[in-house]
Amino acid sequence: MITIAERLKIAYDRIAKAIKNSHILGQKVALLAVSKTKPSTLIREAYQAGQRQFGESYVQEAVDKIAELSDLSDIEWHFIGPIQSNKSAQVAAHFDWVQSVDRIKIARRLNDQRPSERAKLNVLIQVNIDDEQSKSGCSLSEVDALAQYIATSDNLVLRGVMAIPKKSDSLNEQQHSFAKLQTCFNQLKSQYDSIDTLSMGMSNDVEAAISQGSTMVRIGTDIFGPRN
Repeated sequence: MITIAERLKIAYDRIAKAIKNSHILGQKVALLAVSKTKPSTLIREAYQAGQRQFGESYVQEAVDKIAELSDLSDIEWHFIGPIQSNKSAQVAAHFDWVQSVDRIKIARRLNDQRPSERAKLNVLIQVNIDDEQSKSGCSLSEVDALAQYIATSDNLVLRGVMAIPKKSDSLNEQQHSFAKLQTCFNQLKSQYDSIDTLSMGMSNDVEAAISQGSTMVRIGTDIFGPRN
């Protein structure tokens, strides 16, 4: 049976190959290991193999795992799922990053509920890049106002944007969606010094995302196996 460490190596090799093929000078791409629905034992195994950044989507499940793995002091937790108002306090208290902020109401709650003893919360704006009714995320026209609110909040740091494009097996379609998010990212980067993260690309479209400038890909299945 292939180990988590071996799966991680395959994922990093895939990223390295995609970076080489992208021909983007100095491009660096972080790997976020999406560990939602997976037990803390597998996260610990990935950590022992050198992985530090993990993504979770379900608040209570994540909070329990964060507690179970509290001895891993340099682990970095990213919340990547939709945020309900009644769960925002837990997200603000336990995570290092939130990649799924899509409206001012949620940004305000995260800012107000961030514990004073913790560092500022790193935030990505989730953009519904293909205007799918089934997907979370703000529209491109709403990004500027949300970015301005986050950037001027005391307890948040605006780091960039994230999107989950519509599913497609066409490389051209994948690249088209990612190119729209890259344009949004570049516009924000020209306005805010804190912008450095373009989170796009998952197990099925890593190459297309990296070709359009992704700085972080979110991979779950290829590391931990099919979702439970």
